[in-house]
Amino acid sequence: MDYLDTFSGFAASVNFADLPAPLRAHTGWVLADTVAAMAAGSAEPELRAWAGLQPLTGGATLVGLGRSSEPMMATLINGTAGTFLEMDEGNRFSRGHPAVHVLPAALALAETQQLDANEFLSALVAGYEVGSRLGSASQLRSAMHPHGTWGTLGAAAACARLLKRSGTQMRETLNIASSMTIATSKRTMLEGGLVRNVYAGLSNQNGWLAAQLAGCGFTGERDGLQSLFGAIISERFDTTALLNGLGQDWHISRNYFKLHSCCRYNHGTLDALDALASREGLPSAETIARIEVVSYSHAAELSDPAPTNTLAAKFSVPFAVATRLVNGHSGLSSFTWDAVRDTRVQALARKVSITEDPAMTRRLPDERPARVVITDNAGRQWMGEAGANRGDDALPYTPAELGAKFMDLCGRVWPAAHNRQLLAATHALCAGQLDMPAWIALLQHRPEN
Repeated sequence: MDYLDTFSGFAASVNFADLPAPLRAHTGWVLADTVAAMAAGSAEPELRAWAGLQPLTGGATLVGLGRSSEPMMATLINGTAGTFLEMDEGNRFSRGHPAVHVLPAALALAETQQLDANEFLSALVAGYEVGSRLGSASQLRSAMHPHGTWGTLGAAAACARLLKRSGTQMRETLNIASSMTIATSKRTMLEGGLVRNVYAGLSNQNGWLAAQLAGCGFTGERDGLQSLFGAIISERFDTTALLNGLGQDWHISRNYFKLHSCCRYNHGTLDALDALASREGLPSAETIARIEVVSYSHAAELSDPAPTNTLAAKFSVPFAVATRLVNGHSGLSSFTWDAVRDTRVQALARKVSITEDPAMTRRLPDERPARVVITDNAGRQWMGEAGANRGDDALPYTPAELGAKFMDLCGRVWPAAHNRQLLAATHALCAGQLDMPAWIALLQHRPEN
């Protein structure tokens, strides 16, 4: 038995009901967080315009839109919506966002095939582990965006698990899916190209399709994973690391959640500002002469002081710092078009510089550190630092904070009473106290506006 047989057999055999209770409960938060990101993203005008072009046929829910579509289109639209606001959970080991690459495909298949909650949740965990472990065991080429790559195999694994495919059939599905990833460009996120948001949607759609093709007799390479991650899109592929702790060290339990509404690479800097604010306060924006940020390599790439749209703003350390100082927080409203056009934010962003400290880069992935030094016009300085980012398993948010985030995101489309019911229902689903039709009915609620 080779590594791929072992990996495929694991993915085919994940059973949610057999997982430890704390892991099942944590999965409830991962599920709730991803649903909230999808619902909130569905309110974006570009997403609604695109969804409005699709036919109303099919039985797969478009979350937050109060309508349905055929399954492949639902996987694409829901996956795209979930990344629009940069609020979906992620994993520092895979350096990406596993859940949003898996949930839309699993949801569409479970809903249209009328599968039960345990099968759905087993597939969610299986797909998460497959995607995240592949991301962790490989090193994507530096010009690539991680969305649309290993997530395709995560979605395929989730769908194959839902269809109760054997380990051998799971292997074939993963081999097919390895030929159905896309070549993604990091420049899209840095320049604000909204096509970047479609990458996760395509992962879900292509993963869903790979599982269908495998069931129809299509085949892939003998070891498509080695080809893809060992030679094509990645600088390395460590199969030993891929299997290390398999079935015991669950990546889904070591994820992170976001409260800052922007790229994770900004979060160390924003955490440093928050710590500084709570310790001694922050100077007013108009009194600041310059702000110097030192952080790790990936954060140092986010150096654009003048982003041209809301997506580019979410991938700019200068903008994130400036909007945090001007608006007093780094939530959703600090990364809107109004914030991007705010002349106070624009002026302050031009005073922010960011550089890499190689010693900080070496602290990845356990920490994502940053140091911020603010100097005012009189020469007074404020300094803040962060190591582990808030929201990681090492420094987690409280259930109250995660619940408030859920209410805030879902509040973009649904009333508060409904959102409280949906949050409780999501946890009940993971506790075995609610069935799938009742939960899906809540996802089908029509938006308020």
